[in-house]
Order: sequence, then C-alpha cells, then structure tokens
Amino acid sequence: MAHKVVWFDVPVTDLDRAVRFYAAVLEIEIRREHPDMPIAVLAHAEGDVAGCLFRAQDDRPSDHGPLLYFNVDGRLEEAVAAAIEHGGRVLQPPHAIGAFGHRAIVLDSEGNRIALHSE
Repeated sequence: MAHKVVWFDVPVTDLDRAVRFYAAVLEIEIRREHPDMPIAVLAHAEGDVAGCLFRAQDDRPSDHGPLLYFNVDGRLEEAVAAAIEHGGRVLQPPHAIGAFGHRAIVLDSEGNRIALHSE
C-alpha cells in the first residue's frame, strides 16, 4: 500500500538555524538542493516519506495544528538534549505512549511543535 503522506513542509523563519537544529536532533544530512528556493531537504531513501524546511513570507511556524513525529532511532534522550542545545524547548519530556514506544514533544528552533519518537 502506498504512503498516504508523501511530503511535508516545515515552515521556518531562519533557514540556517533550522537546518542546524534538525541536523543535530535527527542526526541526518539536510541539503539546500535548490539555490533559487529557500528550502532545505531532509535526507531520505527512495520510497520514504520526505520533507523539507522552507522559508516563505505567508507561512509561519506554529505550536498548534498537525503534530509531525520524527523518528530518532532509539536516541530519544540525546535528541531532546540536542533540541535544547540548538534553541528548542521541551513541552512534554520523554514518556511512554503504550505499545507505540516513547515520545517527547518539543518546540523546534523556529516555534513549531514536533514529536520526537523512538520504539
């Protein structure tokens, strides 16, 4: 079955700061692939759901609305520490979510509410 979510845009106000935040928290490469567009694409494999950080005049970061879960591959405590170190803020510390593993809810460096998830 095909993924129902195929792409996501994370709005940011400072693209360089957001790249540093997400690269540190997720331990992935984030590339500015399109020099004529203010976006940075999160590394992903073929067939994965993918997304980018983007700066646009009309879109603003938000601490309300859909909650994106980012997989931090068994390093939840380290990811939360990296979030704090790179300008984020913890809204809910790491906690169990039943059979679905563990998560922490943080504000990213731009003010977006996101979930850091680990099995």
